[in-house]
Amino acid sequence: MLSLVTSDRGPTDTESAESTAAALESLLELVAAGDQQAFGELYDRTAPRVLGLVKRVLVDHAQSEEVTQEIFLEIWRTAPKFEAMRGSAMSWILTMTHRRAVDRVRSSQSGHDRDERIGIRDIEPAYDHVAESVEIRIEHERVKRAMAQLTDFQREAISLAYYGGYSHTEIAGILAIPVGTVKTRLRDGMIRLRDALGVAS
Repeated sequence: MLSLVTSDRGPTDTESAESTAAALESLLELVAAGDQQAFGELYDRTAPRVLGLVKRVLVDHAQSEEVTQEIFLEIWRTAPKFEAMRGSAMSWILTMTHRRAVDRVRSSQSGHDRDERIGIRDIEPAYDHVAESVEIRIEHERVKRAMAQLTDFQREAISLAYYGGYSHTEIAGILAIPVGTVKTRLRDGMIRLRDALGVAS
């Protein structure tokens, strides 16, 4: 049980974030043991943020709600795999959330592309369109390889900022670290990305 410290100054943002992170970690441990009440509390605490991230990726509200339910089913099933030493509980949940949302986008795009191919199978695609698709695919692979060269902390911060759309303050709350640390990880990570991609600063 968390103890309350009486002080005139009140809790700092960092202390509050650390307290929240510890509470979520404790709830995940209980969920891993099959505690349904803890799962309900975990859902109440994290569902708005999970749904918000999914909606950023999918846009469509109905699909976002459906994917959010799938994510919490996955959390219930895979909670025993959570390892606190590898990151915060919220980071683990949001990483899973982003992966699920992107998977849904890819699945939807795949279905759309299949329907489009059927609809225009007798039409020769324009050369420029094909070249552009290949270029985008190559660029995606370059970024993926560059991201793999970052440290886990740098990759985590960049993913939350640029894929999740979170501010420095929000990332600090999610990861339970100071805002200054978030900025350092983002700065160092972007420098390494630029070097890996051969982009002039």
